[in-house]
Amino acid sequence: MGNVATLTGDDMGMLRVTTAPSRVWTVLNRMLIGVVASAGAALIGAPGIAMAQPPAPPPPPPPPNVNAYAPVKLSEYQVMDNQWYAFKTPDGLTCVLQRNGGYGCSGAIPGAPEGANLVSGGPGVPSFANSAGDVFANVNAKPLPAGSRLSYQTVSCGSDGSVTTCADSRNQSGFVLSPAGSFIINGGVNPLLDRPEGTNPYFN
Repeated sequence: MGNVATLTGDDMGMLRVTTAPSRVWTVLNRMLIGVVASAGAALIGAPGIAMAQPPAPPPPPPPPNVNAYAPVKLSEYQVMDNQWYAFKTPDGLTCVLQRNGGYGCSGAIPGAPEGANLVSGGPGVPSFANSAGDVFANVNAKPLPAGSRLSYQTVSCGSDGSVTTCADSRNQSGFVLSPAGSFIINGGVNPLLDRPEGTNPYFN
């Protein structure tokens, strides 16, 4: 006979089942729809499924190589009874390097996070802050020519005319002050200390 499915069982012998093809496919379709619907409901209700998060912001660009700028004479930028070295940037910021290792800039910092008007560091990594006024405004600082730098011990600060950079080789940090966005170099993390276990910064 046509359209007959034959099932074989060890204990039941021969069982012949005759079913119309349309009825078989109807049952299969209903089963398939039920499985898909159940799977969809389970997926929606699963506690481990979360909505997609917005992408993380891109990392800041590499900092300029401030040590590639031409050095100036420290003696020409001494202030505060020779305890500080200070200069004015082309965009009006006042930056200082202190003999005790501190350094920073104040003023209308371009692209500063949360409108900060001060960035300072030393001997630790720098950070941005909001102060009641321009903390270095009264320092008698002379302008620093574009493309030059001021260096004292492990800290170098300079400007290319629009971007001001200070870098401290002691902790591989510093800051970049730029109209495109100001940021702390290496996010304030010392890559020589904070690195994956088992790695060596001099060989990896």
